[in-house]
Amino acid sequence: MIKVLFLGDIVGKIGRKAVAEALPKLRKKYKPDLVIANAENLAHGHGVTEKTLKEMMAVGVDFFTSGNHVWDNAEGEKVIIENKLPIIRPANYPEGVPGDGHKIIEVGVYRVLIVNLMGRVFFRENFDCPFRKLEQILNETKHEKISAVIVDFHAEATSEKNVLARYFDGQVSAVFGTHTHIQTADEQILKNGTGFITDAGMVGLKDSSLGVDIKNIVQNFLTQLPTTFDIPEQGTCTVDGVFAIIEPETRATRKIERIKLDVEV
Repeated sequence: MIKVLFLGDIVGKIGRKAVAEALPKLRKKYKPDLVIANAENLAHGHGVTEKTLKEMMAVGVDFFTSGNHVWDNAEGEKVIIENKLPIIRPANYPEGVPGDGHKIIEVGVYRVLIVNLMGRVFFRENFDCPFRKLEQILNETKHEKISAVIVDFHAEATSEKNVLARYFDGQVSAVFGTHTHIQTADEQILKNGTGFITDAGMVGLKDSSLGVDIKNIVQNFLTQLPTTFDIPEQGTCTVDGVFAIIEPETRATRKIERIKLDVEV
């Protein structure tokens, strides 16, 4: 069996501190073979840097997915272009965008395909179709010896996430939704063996709006004026994620468990 621990969007320094505090305990409890985290908000809520990625690798994260905010600072684009760190960007950006949208990695004696996709509903960008892009990736890798296929679907709409998971039920091992920072309580194994949760949630400040100081967001709603979003560095953090056990022979999920705990940092 392949044990996978997936963490929702890590938001800023406080989120990184929470991962450093919680992950060793989660590793001890679940003994995962692979730890994946969504990193698009890693650097103070704006993309990634080499330093923040390495900080998370040092405390036990093996691989990173991302989303539309991965480009929010110049260093993030450099990290993606250099392709030296274990991170992918969404695969359904248009042709010519730097970086990899999927990658096959070695996990012990197994090979695991990790795919990152963006949803299209409610986004201003014009992404390529995530359904057709995933079909293309599965077709391109069908002759590879792969023991698990894990998809991070970074999307707004619950309907889009649910439909994609069910469309690929039995073709991929798991679909973990990200982006909304709100964990859903619908973890399940679909009828053909695909593990699914609409949104894994976030690792960030609990008393907040998606990890951002609530006062900033209230001001924005009241005035409709541009507001600087602050991310406090101390407080109670929610650590959200999902744990799945995948059977290599069938590539089916045999167990899925939602993870949610509070950490003081």
